[in-house]
Amino acid sequence: MSENVKIYGYARVSTREQNEDRQIQALMKMGVPKKGIYIDKLSGKDFERPQYKKMLKKLDTNSILYVKSIDRLGRNYRDLSDQWRIITREKGADVVVIDMPLLDTRRKKNLLGAFISDLILSLLSYVAETEYETIHQRQAEGIAAAKARGVKFGRPPKPLPENFQEVYLSWKENKISAKEAARLVNMPSSTFRYRAAAYKRKS
Repeated sequence: MSENVKIYGYARVSTREQNEDRQIQALMKMGVPKKGIYIDKLSGKDFERPQYKKMLKKLDTNSILYVKSIDRLGRNYRDLSDQWRIITREKGADVVVIDMPLLDTRRKKNLLGAFISDLILSLLSYVAETEYETIHQRQAEGIAAAKARGVKFGRPPKPLPENFQEVYLSWKENKISAKEAARLVNMPSSTFRYRAAAYKRKS
C-alpha cells in the first residue's frame, strides 16, 4: 500500500443508546486509525449527518473509505447510490464494505468490474431500504391491529376527582362557568372541557 494512501472509516448507529463498538473494532481490524473514524448517531434515512459530511470533505483520489456494512453508510436507495457515485467518481476514492467483499472498488478498476460493483450496490441498497420500510409497515400494522382490539397507547388518564360528576352536572346545567368548574375539580379549564367531553361520551 502506498505511503500516500489515507485511510478513513465511517460508523453509524441510529440512536445515542446504541453502541458503535463492534463497527469501530471491525474498522480498526482493517487498519483504519482511530483518528480516521467518523461516527454519526443518527438515522440512515438521509445523508444530513455532520460527521459524514466532515469525512466526505477529506476524501480524494488517495483515500480508502471502510464501512462495516452497506446499511451503516445509508438506507435510502436513491441517496445511497448518489453518495456512492460522489465518493468513487467525483472524489475518486475507493470504498471497502467489510461484510461484502464484492463491494471493494480497489479490485474493480476496469469497466466490467465497475459495472458489477454498481449492480451489487444497487441490489443491496434496494434490499436494505425495502427491509427498513417493511419493518416500519409491520410496526404500523401492529399498532393499528392493537388499537382495533381496544389496546390503549400512552399513559392512562388520571382518575376523575370524586366531585367531578356533581361539578360536571352543574356546569352542564349552566349553573357554574367552565372556569369555576375547573377550579372546583382542580384542573386547567382546557383539561376540564376535554374530560367533560370524554365523560359525556361514556354517559
